[in-house]
Amino acid sequence: MGLLVDGVWQDRWYETQKGRFERQDSRFRSWVTPDGRPGPTGEGGFAATPGRYHLFVSLACPWAHRALILRSLQGLQPAIGLSVTHWFMGEEGWSFEPGPGVVPDPILGARHLHELYVAADPHYSGRVTVPVLWDRERATIVSNESADIVRMLNGAFDQAGARPVADRFADFWPEGLRAEIEAVNSRVYDTVNNGVYRAGFATTQEAYEEAVTALFETLDWLERRLSDRPYLMGDAPTEADVRLFTTLVRFDAVYHGHFKCNLRQVMDYPALWRFTREIYAWPGVAETVDFTHIKRHYYQSHPTINPNRIVPLFVPDFSH
Repeated sequence: MGLLVDGVWQDRWYETQKGRFERQDSRFRSWVTPDGRPGPTGEGGFAATPGRYHLFVSLACPWAHRALILRSLQGLQPAIGLSVTHWFMGEEGWSFEPGPGVVPDPILGARHLHELYVAADPHYSGRVTVPVLWDRERATIVSNESADIVRMLNGAFDQAGARPVADRFADFWPEGLRAEIEAVNSRVYDTVNNGVYRAGFATTQEAYEEAVTALFETLDWLERRLSDRPYLMGDAPTEADVRLFTTLVRFDAVYHGHFKCNLRQVMDYPALWRFTREIYAWPGVAETVDFTHIKRHYYQSHPTINPNRIVPLFVPDFSH
């Protein structure tokens, strides 16, 4: 657990402001585009060429999980390589120590993820997070922002021959729904995706109750929204569904207990539980969900929350 300061690693726990956890903005924000033109942020020169890019993820991390799901649903496994960190985040952050499900770094042979950040920017300062989309050609990080990577993987490689696993997964960012998707994403990010962390990493009672109250107000709102439609935008899946799913799939096993988000479980919400099981059943998604990595990461990597590192036995059953 730590961060880089001017390219030098420091072991430092997350900081809070008045007891409230504040997530750092991502620093690498360029885009892969079909022809290499600049995207909405960053610089250009990153054309969607099969074999050029490599994705670094943790199977435990919900932010990285978004990118992993899009890589699978868009049929990009042959085009974009993959490395998977060890579940335990220790004094030097994410590592590639051997373990079940770990896929080492084939590019730099890094032992720790922070080595990639320093290779991309020797003076980088900030947290070292997943996912990371790496460009083999320019030997640098294209992006470490999961929301951007999800949109890149949704269509940038179409002209390079990528094909989704089913027609309904062809476009997760449809133009006519973008304003509504952004509005839902904004609320879900603030109060659910990041809300569970704001509750779990709170260091005052006030900050904790503020986060948990907002979290369950939004879960109640999502339950009502999904009561008359299969997905957040209606009949077709969008990125908003994937962004919500990666938190919900971890909720009962981790956030409910470890982060004290225990007013209700996802299983207590009929529509949210149906929604979570539906996405889990999409082609290739179940293979991206690894509860060994998920549970061991959270319960073993946060000694200030769980000093004895005991991992509960409970695993939700998404088959019914």
